[in-house]
Amino acid sequence: MESSDIMKTLIDIPDRQINSLSELCDKFSISRAEAIRRAIDLFVTSNKQSQVDVFGAWKKTGDDGLSYQKQLRDEW
Repeated sequence: MESSDIMKTLIDIPDRQINSLSELCDKFSISRAEAIRRAIDLFVTSNKQSQVDVFGAWKKTGDDGLSYQKQLRDEW
């Protein structure tokens, strides 16, 4: 990574999390910054919505689009 690819930021982390993080960093021989970058990558990756092509999915139901939408919302 080049320095131009990095944004520096300040965050507040409770002591208990810093202590746990430090133990893990020692175990894996990485810096706290690297551990935090990995945690962010994992968080972003696991929370991305998959992009599925659902355009026209209601056509298979035999209902019109509005009825299908209402049916789906009723499940909530």
